Amino acid sequence: MPDDHPTSLPSGPQPEDAHESAVAGRQDAKRSSESAEEHRRLAEAARNEAEQFRQLAEEAREVRDQHREALEAVRQERERLREVGEQARIASEEARFAAEAARNATMESVHATAESLEATLDGMRIMEEMRRTLRDIRDRQKLDSN
Repeated sequence: MPDDHPTSLPSGPQPEDAHESAVAGRQDAKRSSESAEEHRRLAEAARNEAEQFRQLAEEAREVRDQHREALEAVRQERERLREVGEQARIASEEARFAAEAARNATMESVHATAESLEATLDGMRIMEEMRRTLRDIRDRQKLDSN
């Protein structure tokens, strides 16, 4: 039998296979490089996003602190107003006591004036009675002398 067809394939890399393998290797390297670049871009984007979240968190803390300060100012103002209200209540109570004392003093003054007027009236009645008596005496003396 003549040997027209080779029965075994040559072993080892063939030039075509090496070229294809090199192209495939370059493509894999390019894809790996692109993948690495994509990972770097994603990592940078994640770092940027993390920085934005950190800044937002800092701003939120500042707003929270401002709200706390505002609430404390409101609490202090409320306490001050409560103290002012208490002072006003005390002043009002003192004014009420003073008004009551003035009313009592006025009533005593009115009673004293009424008693004084009554005494004056009694004195005037007595004087009027004495005048009548003196007129009567004078009239009798005139009658007796005539």
